[in-house]
Formats: sequence, C-alpha cells, structure tokens
Amino acid sequence: MDETLNVLHHMQDLRKIWKNQDFRYTKEQKEQYEMLLQARRERVASFYENDRVFKGPRIVKEKEVEKEE
Repeated sequence: MDETLNVLHHMQDLRKIWKNQDFRYTKEQKEQYEMLLQARRERVASFYENDRVFKGPRIVKEKEVEKEE
C-alpha cells in the first residue's frame, strides 16, 4: 500500500528532473516513469471497478426549464 501512495510523488519528482534536463529522460528514468504510470493507471482502474469514484449529481436541465414555465 505504501508504494501506491508514493507513486504520484515519484512521478512529480521525475517530471521536475525531466524539466531540468531540457525535457529529456535518460533510459532508466523513462523506464521508471513508464512503470509508475502503469501502476497509477492500474490503481485508478481499480477505483472504477470497486465503484470508489464520485460520479456527481445528475441535473437534467429540461426538467428545470419545464418547472419555470
């Protein structure tokens, strides 16, 4: 669980390094970033599978217009 919590921080650190290196990764940095990106995508996908994502209220504007009339 600790590893998944630090994924975003590691990705942000790598992006800062990437920016300081004239927007280029070394081969090792690129592999590490791609691994972290894949881990993040898997984590977000698990949130959707487990229905742990806020979908927000649905507001239908047509009904609001009918009520005003």
